[in-house]
Amino acid sequence: MSITSQQIALLLHCLPKIGPVKIKQLIDFFKERSKILEVNNHKHIKIKGIGPVHLSEIRRWEMHLISVKKEEKFFQKKGLKLFAYGDKNYPITLQNIADPPTVFFQKGEVNWANRRIISVVGTRVPSEQGIKDCRRLIKELAPYQPIIVSGFARGIDIIAHQTAMDLGLETVAVIGHSFTRWYPPEHGVYVDKILARGAFISEFWSTDPFKPSNFLRRNRIIAGLAHATIVIESGKKGGSLATAHQALSYGREVFAFPGRTDDPKSEGCLQLIKRDLARLITCGKDMATWLAWEKAETTQAVQQQLFLHLTKLEQEVLNHLKETVSLDTLSLKMQRPVGHLASILMELELKGVVRSFAGKRFEMI
Repeated sequence: MSITSQQIALLLHCLPKIGPVKIKQLIDFFKERSKILEVNNHKHIKIKGIGPVHLSEIRRWEMHLISVKKEEKFFQKKGLKLFAYGDKNYPITLQNIADPPTVFFQKGEVNWANRRIISVVGTRVPSEQGIKDCRRLIKELAPYQPIIVSGFARGIDIIAHQTAMDLGLETVAVIGHSFTRWYPPEHGVYVDKILARGAFISEFWSTDPFKPSNFLRRNRIIAGLAHATIVIESGKKGGSLATAHQALSYGREVFAFPGRTDDPKSEGCLQLIKRDLARLITCGKDMATWLAWEKAETTQAVQQQLFLHLTKLEQEVLNHLKETVSLDTLSLKMQRPVGHLASILMELELKGVVRSFAGKRFEMI
């Protein structure tokens, strides 16, 4: 039976009892997706965590082919692009997390090669100060030309998207449902504006039910896409804190505005700061300084020169990558924060001098 590489990626997404973590392991091991379906070659058993239950599901892959072809027709009709883990155009930031979406759909255009991607999250009912902080933060970061990622929700999310658009920055809205709807409905007025300066992405299929748990699942993509996540106002519970903790689990840096100590909207941010899980910032410069960002150069010649030369810190990192090293081990050896090193490693990967492997391991090419 003839089947395309794209269809195989969609099939893998369909397999029950095999989630994103296992699929990443399979793709990293076999390199060619078609080999994954050849379960009779017994190589699967060499992969840690892959057992008889998983092999049984893979053997029944043909039963999902009808669903795959229907979904192909849907996203082609909607003008969506498919991004599959393992493809060259798949965002590097997502490649480096433990549970990347096997496939996701994108409407609009965005430069995934951008070396400065930040997620901005926060409460759905922000204070006037929270709104002011969000707008000021993005305005101060604008000279660095970052991509602003958020969740298209009410409150801080949509303010972040709006501010990015007003400043001519690319913005990406990660939605917690399929492209059969826009939620919340009143944000439909922003769709065309976002598409003019960015994109929407979702891992949900047209047949997936709309349910609250989807939004927690999409939070990992918001965290995984970004080099750093910023929390602007959050209660002691909620999606913003979930996103922050996801970012931390991926070795990414998290920043938080402190807010007033007696304001319930600041409880989540203060909790992150008190537990040394987030770095306290009061402006965009604080974050840019910590991430060692330099302002975007204006000429192509200077940009090309940037890629030909390594900074002193990048060279220092490379000196530790003469053999495969995990991110945690590198952090211990260099006595530097995991989040800071993760940002540098992504930069080196984009420059073509470092390659990454499963389990947050890296080596020099």
